[in-house]
Amino acid sequence: MYLGMDIGTSGVKAVLVNEAGAIVATAARELALSHPAPLWSEQDPDAWVDAAIGAIDDLASVHPSDVAQVRGIGLSGQMHGATLLGEDGRPLRPAILWNDGRSHTECKELEARCPSLHAIAGNLAMPGFTAPKLLWVARHEPEIFDRVAKVLLPKAYVRYRLTGEMVEDMSDAAGTLWLDVGQRRWSAVLLHATGLDLHHMPRLVEGSEIGAALAGEFSKRWGMAKDVMVAGGAGDCAASAIGLGAITPGDAFLSLGTSGVVFRVTDSFAPAPASAVHAFCHALPGLWHQMGVMLAAAASLAWLSGVMATPAAALLAPLGGTVRGPSPVKFLPYLDGERTPHNDAAASGAFAGLRGGTGRDQIVQAVLEGVAFAARDNLAALGNASGITEVDLVGGGSRSALWAQICADVLGIPVHRVEEGEVGAALGAARLGRLAATNENPAQICTRPRRLASFTPRASAKAAYDEAYHQWRKLYPALKEFSL
Repeated sequence: MYLGMDIGTSGVKAVLVNEAGAIVATAARELALSHPAPLWSEQDPDAWVDAAIGAIDDLASVHPSDVAQVRGIGLSGQMHGATLLGEDGRPLRPAILWNDGRSHTECKELEARCPSLHAIAGNLAMPGFTAPKLLWVARHEPEIFDRVAKVLLPKAYVRYRLTGEMVEDMSDAAGTLWLDVGQRRWSAVLLHATGLDLHHMPRLVEGSEIGAALAGEFSKRWGMAKDVMVAGGAGDCAASAIGLGAITPGDAFLSLGTSGVVFRVTDSFAPAPASAVHAFCHALPGLWHQMGVMLAAAASLAWLSGVMATPAAALLAPLGGTVRGPSPVKFLPYLDGERTPHNDAAASGAFAGLRGGTGRDQIVQAVLEGVAFAARDNLAALGNASGITEVDLVGGGSRSALWAQICADVLGIPVHRVEEGEVGAALGAARLGRLAATNENPAQICTRPRRLASFTPRASAKAAYDEAYHQWRKLYPALKEFSL
C-alpha cells in the first residue's frame, strides 16, 4: 500500500493506493482561508498538519489493515506559500499563500535587484511566488524577518512535522524564484537578492527520491512499519501530472481546480517569461514543464455559488449537458488578479453585456465560458510550437460534462474527462511515494488513467466561440484602468 496526500488551499485529501495502482480509500479534511486585508491570503500552517494527521486518522480508523501495510508516502501541495520558521522550528506568522497579491511592489524591486532572475529562475517575479513575499516581510515586518531561520513551502512544513526533516522537491522549489531551475539547485544569487542565504533553505531531493522516514510516533499511531519512507513529492500541478501519467515530453492537461492550469511536459528547461508562462522542474529527474496559470478557475464558480446562495450543481443543472452557443454575457475570471498572460495582481473580475432580460442561466454560462477563454489565453501563451493537440481534464471542474464541452469548443481541441481526475494530485503523490520506496521504473507506475468521456469541438459552435473569445479579449485592456 502507498499513501498520497495533497495539501491544498481548501482542504487536505489523502488516498490509499494498492500494488495494482488502484485507489482503495480516500479521506479529506477542510481548511479555512484568511483575508485580513485587500489582496491578502493567509493560512495557519498548523492547520495543514492537523488536517493531514486527521485525514490519515480517518483512513486508519476505517481501513486499519490497509494503512498498516503502507510502505511509502508522497506529499503534494499548494505551491509558493511562504511558511516562515524561527530557530525553534515553529511558524513566526501565518503562511502567505500563492493567491496573495500584496507584494507587487516587491516584484518590481526584485527584478531590478537581480537582472539575471529570468535566466536563472525561468519566470517573471509575480506576487504569487515566494521570494517577493520575503521582501514584503522584510519591509513591513522586519522584526519577523530578522527571526527567520528557515523558509518552507506548505507540504514541506507538513513533512517536517511528520518526519522531523526539512526537505523540498525540485518541482515545488522551482516556484519560489530561488531555484536555479535549469541546474536543479538553490541559487545563492537569487537568495541574496532577498536577503537570505543557502542555510535558510531546506535540503533538495527529486520528487521520486526518499526525502525522510516517517517519525516513530506516527508509525505507531497508524500501526505502520518503522521504515516507512516519505518521498520528495511534488507541487500540486506536477503531482497531478504524475497521477495522469504525463511524464513524456509533449503530454498536456488542463486543470480546473481552485486555480486553473494548462500544463505541458518538456525535456529541457524552457523559460518563456515574456508571456508570463511558468517554467518549472517536473517531479521526475531530467524532466521540466511549462504552465499557463489562471488564479480563479473553479473558484469562479464557487464564488458565484456563494453569491447566489445556491449549490454549484444546482446552478449548472438547468443548462444541461450542452449549450447551443456562447452566452451574450461575458465574464472576466480575475477575482484574485491574474498570472498568465497578464501578470497583473490588480486585475479584477467583471461581467459585461448584462441587460434587463439577462437571466441566471446566462450568467452561470458566462462564468464557465470566461474560465474557458482564460484557458485559451494560457494555451496561446504556450505558443503554437507547444504541439498540444488534446488535453486531459482534471480538478473539481472536471465533474461537469457541460464545462468539458465548453472547453473543447473554446480551445478547439479534444478534451477528455478521466478516471480519478479529482484526486490526481493525491494519486500522483502516492505514486511518488511508491517510487521512493521501491525504486521502480516510473514508466511502469505512472500510467495514464482510463478516459471516461471525450469531448470534441463542435463545428456548429466553433465560429461563434472564436468570435466570442476575440470580443472577450477586449475586456481586460478596456477595464484595466478601472481595476487599478
